[in-house]
Amino acid sequence: MPKFGKRSKGNMKGVDVKLQNVFNEVVKEFDCTVTEGLRSQERQNELVAQGKSKTKFGKHVLGKAMDVYPYPVDFKDRDRFHYFGGYVKGIAKSQGVKIRWGGDWDGDFETKDNIFDDLCHFEILD
Repeated sequence: MPKFGKRSKGNMKGVDVKLQNVFNEVVKEFDCTVTEGLRSQERQNELVAQGKSKTKFGKHVLGKAMDVYPYPVDFKDRDRFHYFGGYVKGIAKSQGVKIRWGGDWDGDFETKDNIFDDLCHFEILD
């Protein structure tokens, strides 16, 4: 059974406990790695300047988002990212947690209409 390593656990610190609980359930069946959770405003500004984020005041700064990749990471395998995104959304729904995934920002189950793909991004909706 997969489990989070020390780095992933550290990257989850400061993130909304409901989102942490979703991924603690996901990792039981789907190996994944958390690369970023709570981030400073300075880090967010850097990512916007690099074109890696579109929002100056993103959910990461509020501890409401995490970047999580299916492991091992293969950026060319979009199908695996989509499968992972659907799996995460299913676990969240089973826990009564509303989330948004960067592979389907508008939540219409159509992934080809995304203007900006962020396939590792998951955020909790209040």
